[in-house]
Amino acid sequence: MRILVTGGAGFIGSHLIDRLMELDHEVICLDNFFTGRKDNLLRWFNSPKFELIRHDVTEPIRLEVDQIYHLACPASPVHYQHNPVKTIKTNVMGTMNMLGLAKRVKARFLLSSTSEVYGDPEVHPQSEDYRGNVNPIGPRSCYDEGKRVAETLAFDYHRQNHVDIRVARIFNTYGPRMLEEDGRVVSNFVVQALKGDPVTVYGDGSQTRSFCYVSDLVEGLIRLMNGDYIGPVNLGNPEEYTVLELAQKIQSMIRSGEEVQFKPLPQDDPRRRQPDITCAKQKLGWQPTISLTDGLQRTIEDFRNRIESQTKLPSSVPLVEV
Repeated sequence: MRILVTGGAGFIGSHLIDRLMELDHEVICLDNFFTGRKDNLLRWFNSPKFELIRHDVTEPIRLEVDQIYHLACPASPVHYQHNPVKTIKTNVMGTMNMLGLAKRVKARFLLSSTSEVYGDPEVHPQSEDYRGNVNPIGPRSCYDEGKRVAETLAFDYHRQNHVDIRVARIFNTYGPRMLEEDGRVVSNFVVQALKGDPVTVYGDGSQTRSFCYVSDLVEGLIRLMNGDYIGPVNLGNPEEYTVLELAQKIQSMIRSGEEVQFKPLPQDDPRRRQPDITCAKQKLGWQPTISLTDGLQRTIEDFRNRIESQTKLPSSVPLVEV
């Protein structure tokens, strides 16, 4: 098939493109390179089946494709709060443009939504029928509410214009190619520990998250796109860890002896976050397969290689074999 991936030069998008190319599809990557990197796609530049277009999804584009994976939008608070108006424009106008394209060429459309639609949840774990607890005027709302509107648009295009949609609600995902400065807990902790700096935990560290390795997520996205279930469907790892537990685990794997540094919790930061993946198991036959230890080892190796190319690491932080 001929497949469009918006945000394809980013962390998740580039891993998705790797899989689609390995499956012998023709792939078009659309990215404005706000958080995406060409380096993530270098292996495909000489392939006749790969095309890279620098484009912002807030502007319309005309292409002929069979499927659209719509991943374009900064996903970490550091990046989506940098220009909140641009973030909500990307979520609303960008999604409208891609749905309009899907309508014109009769392509199947997959929206990468987020667990942030649940806000700071009052139900635990979160299943797809939970409607969320989101602050519509807070500093995170440009992303949270933007994705909620994107879901609204997808289902309205489906009901009104019969666009063939799929909606994935993605929970915390980690792995190689995460940006070093994206502000998310895994990348923060790994970079700080590798550099021998104190690991920064916001709040008392008792807030929980669930961490899904990127290859598991990509498998879920592909199954959703090519199955019969529209969604929304949670894609994430249901194993729950406190942020402090994660920090200590990463420190032990890197043998970092630095202390944990506590700072005030940001506004509207969710206290608990864990997906109920019953729907994904039943409708997609999907569940994560990569353990947190295995996934973190791969992630640490990737960050280590990148940081070593930039600066000399202290000799006291070798990777622990576990």
